[in-house]
Amino acid sequence: MAARPPSLRIGIVGFGHLGQYLVERIIKDGGPVGLTLAFVWNRKLEKMKGLVPDELVLGNLSSFADRECDVIVEVCHPQVVKEFGVHFLSHSHFMVGSPSALADHDLNAKLRQAAQLHGRTLYVPSGALWGGQDIQRMNDSGVLQALFIRMSKHPSCYRLTADVSSEWAEGQGRRVLFRGSVSELCPLAPNNVNTMATAAVAAGKLGFDGVQGEIVSDTALSDYHVVEVQATGPDGFSAHTVRRNPSQLGAVTGCATYNSFWNSLLVCKGHGGRVYLC
Repeated sequence: MAARPPSLRIGIVGFGHLGQYLVERIIKDGGPVGLTLAFVWNRKLEKMKGLVPDELVLGNLSSFADRECDVIVEVCHPQVVKEFGVHFLSHSHFMVGSPSALADHDLNAKLRQAAQLHGRTLYVPSGALWGGQDIQRMNDSGVLQALFIRMSKHPSCYRLTADVSSEWAEGQGRRVLFRGSVSELCPLAPNNVNTMATAAVAAGKLGFDGVQGEIVSDTALSDYHVVEVQATGPDGFSAHTVRRNPSQLGAVTGCATYNSFWNSLLVCKGHGGRVYLC
């Protein structure tokens, strides 16, 4: 009989749809792959009642270090990354499920410095991004010249700030909501453009200012989200991918992204003081 891998203690920060999925998956399937729950935190504690064992509920996120985690997974909001990311990295590896927070250049630098200082890894999950490792290889070899990402969803799937009009009517069809750099897009739709933020991390030499993105509202997309990626290299090279991610109407996260997060979590076993796309 094969020995089980060493167990990693996982802290889950956020108990929305994605957080619930990860908690349930660790409880059900974590043992054979070496994952156990250390804690679950949510802003509204009552949401976890009856769904999370009392001993795993963390009432105050500031006391996370008492649970001695190997990996902390944030799946709630960029503000948590801003407030706790550096502290998380001083104790644990950190998987940031809201990489739109990294569009803040100062925060991005502080997180990278904390990872290096403490020998921890800042993990950025691939999520809904297809071909992230290929983008990263092009970036690392110096041949990535441009990167463009378009995200198209039903308008009910967007959670936008007041700076972008979110009004819509059934049957209105396709409408471009915003086009510009990913650094401009992240504050406008922090819960919707994490895929673009992940791409900006992969394309580190272009960065959040250099990677271009577009968000599109389309009332015809009631069953899936569409993510298009166009990478450009030298001598006329280009690669264009189109990913259709099944989703429920009004859902921010597509169905295939849940399993993608789980696969990313399985990789979080420590890669030294750096940022790692998983």
